[in-house]
Amino acid sequence: MSLSRVQWILLIAIAVNLAVMYSISQKHHKDDHARTRGVWFPYCNPSKSSIGTTLVLREFEDFANGVADTAASFLRARTGDSVLVVSDKLPYPPLQLPHCQSRPELLLTSAFVLLAPDGVQITTASQLEYMEQMLENLGGRVFAVAAPVLSEHPGRCMHLKVKMREWIAEYREAAGALDCEAIDGDAVVLLRTQDLLNLTHPWLRPHSLALFLQTAMRGMHVHLLPDVTFTMAPSVLNTVPHVRFKAEALHRERLRKMHQKLGIHLVNGADGREHWYGCSKMTARCFGTVLDDMPSYLYAGRWTPPCCMHALRSTTRHVIAELEAAGVRYWLEGGSLLGAARHGDIIPWDYDVDVGIYLEDVNKHLLLQHAVEDEQGFLWEKAREGDFYRVHYSHTNRLHVDLWPFFPHNGLMIRESWIKSHPQDRAFPESFLLPLGKLGFAGIQANVPNNHRQFLELKFGRGVIENPQFPNPAKLRFF
Repeated sequence: MSLSRVQWILLIAIAVNLAVMYSISQKHHKDDHARTRGVWFPYCNPSKSSIGTTLVLREFEDFANGVADTAASFLRARTGDSVLVVSDKLPYPPLQLPHCQSRPELLLTSAFVLLAPDGVQITTASQLEYMEQMLENLGGRVFAVAAPVLSEHPGRCMHLKVKMREWIAEYREAAGALDCEAIDGDAVVLLRTQDLLNLTHPWLRPHSLALFLQTAMRGMHVHLLPDVTFTMAPSVLNTVPHVRFKAEALHRERLRKMHQKLGIHLVNGADGREHWYGCSKMTARCFGTVLDDMPSYLYAGRWTPPCCMHALRSTTRHVIAELEAAGVRYWLEGGSLLGAARHGDIIPWDYDVDVGIYLEDVNKHLLLQHAVEDEQGFLWEKAREGDFYRVHYSHTNRLHVDLWPFFPHNGLMIRESWIKSHPQDRAFPESFLLPLGKLGFAGIQANVPNNHRQFLELKFGRGVIENPQFPNPAKLRFF
């Protein structure tokens, strides 16, 4: 690959699984009509300057890119500024670069950083000067300014809300808005170096998307500058089918890893589509063994991940449909009944579902008599912890519905054994089940005791519906 006739320094650092290539150089003007290109790499020491702007190139493919051309266009426009190229692998076609052992953040000494998509052409210094001036003038929550790139998908403002407690990111259209939480599409973004380095994951890819997710968590905004535009050179990523297919597959995998790294398991797109990045039938659930009735996510100030909640709802609907088809009498028990009464659904921080059944009806359903994986992939088994049954979302994902068998005795519904750690695990009058009522739960109408408030207060105490608590208040009280 030929390079522009400029005098520039490229520096590479490999640390924490990143190979960092960077260049700090000055453009050396020669004959405007000459077409030969050269590059000079005299040393690997970054500039100590705390002014100016560093172009950061992070979002590109190592097997097909326009890194050299983008860097050269920037250095032609901004004599004396720097370029930092951050890559997981050395780019191809290869560049003659020195290997410098350092962390990329140690090489950023300028006041500003400019994040540009691969292939962007920076034609004039006035574009960048205007962006720098606007960033200096804008105050409040604005941490960056962005200029759209004239590509297939030019950058536009999008509203972004990250609900960390619920593990959800929500996008919505911001038609006509200039201040927003994220830029969708191709854009050149200018921000202060310190704001980039203050992020928990400043080099996470996809780079701009990871940037906006992290800043949205902090309530920060980006300001779109529609009057400043950049062009983009043609790329083989858009013209060669097999190259584009490879790049798209890598992008999907980076999206998955990025969202999981940031703790986001569900993305609600502005187009109404859902994108899931958590557990599934083929993977383990998102949390480990539960101790003292308190799943680990509660200690982190979070509720049940949406993928886990989706699995619980799916398992619940499947189990109840099976019980009803077999004529097994059932009702919602314990915290699941409490969720139906308070939320019309599973309690937002719950990790399983409890259903009571008549012991004498167990023989009506073959799946309750043998450990078996049914045709839909749900695993039915006798629980190891006691005299009850458990239905898992899958053999791999052990999110589950517990089926507790009761039998009538002297007007009371009792069990063959009780769970000592569950204070709500107690006998109750069979009259609560004669007849059964209905409440919304997990997207269906489920059977419940006929006076569910009185039933719940018998098990948990007065005011339990109106006063939420975590499963073990002695460990952590509801906030």
